[in-house]
Amino acid sequence: MGKIESYAPGSFCWAELASSDVESAKSFYGEMFGWTASGMETPNGIYTIFQAEGNDAAAVYPAPAGMPDNWAVYFSVANVDDSAARIQPLGGKIVMGPLDAGESGRMVVAQDPQGVYFSLWQARKQIGATYGGPFGRVMWPELTTPDAASAAAFYTKLLGWKTKPETGVESAPYLEWVNEGASIGGLMPMRGDEWKGVPPHWMVYITVRDCDERAAKGTAVGGKICVPPTDIPNVGRFAVMNDPQGAAFSLIQMNAMQSPAGA
Repeated sequence: MGKIESYAPGSFCWAELASSDVESAKSFYGEMFGWTASGMETPNGIYTIFQAEGNDAAAVYPAPAGMPDNWAVYFSVANVDDSAARIQPLGGKIVMGPLDAGESGRMVVAQDPQGVYFSLWQARKQIGATYGGPFGRVMWPELTTPDAASAAAFYTKLLGWKTKPETGVESAPYLEWVNEGASIGGLMPMRGDEWKGVPPHWMVYITVRDCDERAAKGTAVGGKICVPPTDIPNVGRFAVMNDPQGAAFSLIQMNAMQSPAGA
């Protein structure tokens, strides 16, 4: 159910986990979200696709030496070369590419002006995630950064996003990324001592039926709770976790999602 067929330019389309222990990650995320794992050969080794209900949900691959375990985000673009050409003039940096990912698509890995990594994806045979079910879906990329105004200027110009609210970026406690009229993610300004020592980063949220139950499950299978289950008024309930290798992700229980199916 809920198969995604296409993505508009500017959409969050894919998330992949760089893991220092792929087998452990496959076991952990399988227990957490019911994902199955299927590996495919690439020139750089095995790339493993997580699937839910037969559709692609996310991926995991071996983290290169020196890279911390982390979840990375991809955004869909119509022409990756054209988009990549705007990254450096806007204050970002190209890390790798643009390059072809076989017949699947074309991509570029980059950093924004605060040094946060992200990727752009031009689909060919693979659009990105095709799983659109209510639970176990990776969604809501959230950028946490000390310079919200600079980040907003960069991504709105690069990807055509707007922010909600559109004014008061520097003073707003939280903003939403808006693409083609729909809220697709968040922007969290890093203010206060609680962020001391935390680098700016993208966070992904994974949908669950019961946040408290899944958080408890996560600790039982080797994860760690960083932010305990907490209500978000008019939205739902969330928690932040580390997987057994330390990669951070969030659980989100949406108020509107009451289907008995899923995790």
